[in-house]
Order: sequence, then structure tokens, then C-alpha cells
Amino acid sequence: MFTGIVTDIGRVRQIEQRGDMRARVATGYDTRGIDIGASIACDGVCLTVVATGTDWFDVDVSAETVSKTNLGLWVGGRRVNLERALKVGDELGGHIVSGHVDGLAEVVAIADEGDSTRVTLRAPTELAKFIAPKGSVALNGTSLTVNEVEGCDFGINFIPHTKEVTTWGDVAIGDKINLEIDTLARYVARLAEMS
Repeated sequence: MFTGIVTDIGRVRQIEQRGDMRARVATGYDTRGIDIGASIACDGVCLTVVATGTDWFDVDVSAETVSKTNLGLWVGGRRVNLERALKVGDELGGHIVSGHVDGLAEVVAIADEGDSTRVTLRAPTELAKFIAPKGSVALNGTSLTVNEVEGCDFGINFIPHTKEVTTWGDVAIGDKINLEIDTLARYVARLAEMS
């Protein structure tokens, strides 16, 4: 489990196609404290560490994960949001995030509002019903509050701090963004369906 509070910006060092995709990610984390088998959310995708070096870790990415996320777009040099797995007793600063991406949202508009940036995204039709104003979503692993919803489109406001400590300062129209809907919204929808 994760919180959606990004704690490092990694950089993809290399991609290798084996039976699955192997990615090497440079990190500011102390890799001596990362066990083989540890979970790290990479742009919101829970991945298992399979090797470490002095300032990097490797993860294997299955074809299933590539098909459901934006990790297939990774290239050398790409910046990625990183978060280590939640430990019992850690502060829950965002919301409960599993690292299981539900689908891809697309950035359809970007507008500066004062020092902040308003980004409008379009969710897949089957996921839009789970997104509500003032609800939570995880986008590329970042816990965010939804400002408004209109059909499949929803707006997020990024303050300068968020743009500085995550990859959201790099956002562009057309970007495909890993979307994880709020777990609570998923259960509420299921309960309503069963009533």
C-alpha cells in the first residue's frame, strides 16, 4: 500500500526487453535499505525490485502491466514519480493507494491560474463514474483532489510545491497518465450496484 505522496523523482536509465520489460531506475533513495522483493510505486504502478546498485534499482514489468499503464512509453531519461511502500506507523498524508492502475487518463487542457496550474484530464468512460468532485484520485502515483467533473473530464489543480517535487511540472497536452480511482469509490459503486 502507498499514500500517493511522492518521495523521490527517479529517472529511467535503461529499458531492456526480455520475456518481460526490465527497467533500471536511478533514485535518490538509499538503495542499501531497499530489499530485493520490495515494492516501489513507479508513476503509480506497484513494481517489485529485482536488483539494486549504488543509486539505482531494477524492476520487471509484465506485458499485462505494459498494456494497462503508460510504462510502455518509458524511455531512457524519462523522469518518474517514486514512492516506497507504506510502513505501519507512517503518516498517511494522501489517501490509500494500492499501486494497481485502473486505466489511462489523457491530458486535454492545461491553464495557469496564478502560481498554480489547472489540468483537465479525460478518463475512460468505464472509470469516469468513480470520479467525483472533492474526491481523491491517484495520477502517476500522486494523490490528488478532484476539483470538478463534467462527463468523462475532470480537473486537478497543481500548486507550485507539487509541480516541484513530482513530475507534474513536465505535463503536456496529450500525455497518457496512470489513473487509479479511489478504493472507497469502487466499493460504494459496488454496493449501489448490488442494492
